[in-house]
Amino acid sequence: MRAEITSEQAVRDAVQTHSKRVWRFALALSGASDVADDLLQATCLRALERHHQVTSHNRLDSWLMTICRSIWLNELRSRSVRRAQALSVTPEADLVATGPDTETNIFAAEVFTQVMQLPEAQRETVMLVFVEGYSYREAAALLEVPIGTIMSRLSNTRQKLKTVMQVDAADTARRSGK
Repeated sequence: MRAEITSEQAVRDAVQTHSKRVWRFALALSGASDVADDLLQATCLRALERHHQVTSHNRLDSWLMTICRSIWLNELRSRSVRRAQALSVTPEADLVATGPDTETNIFAAEVFTQVMQLPEAQRETVMLVFVEGYSYREAAALLEVPIGTIMSRLSNTRQKLKTVMQVDAADTARRSGK
């Protein structure tokens, strides 16, 4: 009985600690903040219902991300929808760290907007590796794809973002007369 209580408490702690990270990942999957809210809630509920399945208290964040993705894929199958909806208006405070460096925050918001326009597979990979800090191997395990696929997705994403950001910078320079 004691182990069950420990697992349940560990899951409760993990849900509380990692809820913002799971929400950001849910946003990357769905592209809509209201859907991300629902995904987070469903993830927390399922995690608490299945706390007895926890065999190790290490990396419960990965377990929560896996649950979130599984719920999302089930939702897509049930709706017979194969792509995420467009990004809805999302409070910037939830996306970008606030602080004294306004230029960095504006740039980060622009990059995030561009990331949200990527195909779902690239979005979820970017969120796991660059935003949440998972290793390529961990992201591959979470997404159930080979590590080479992760590397390819990230390479393609970097190239797309580099091209878009260079075009944006050129437009800004042209408008400012530089």
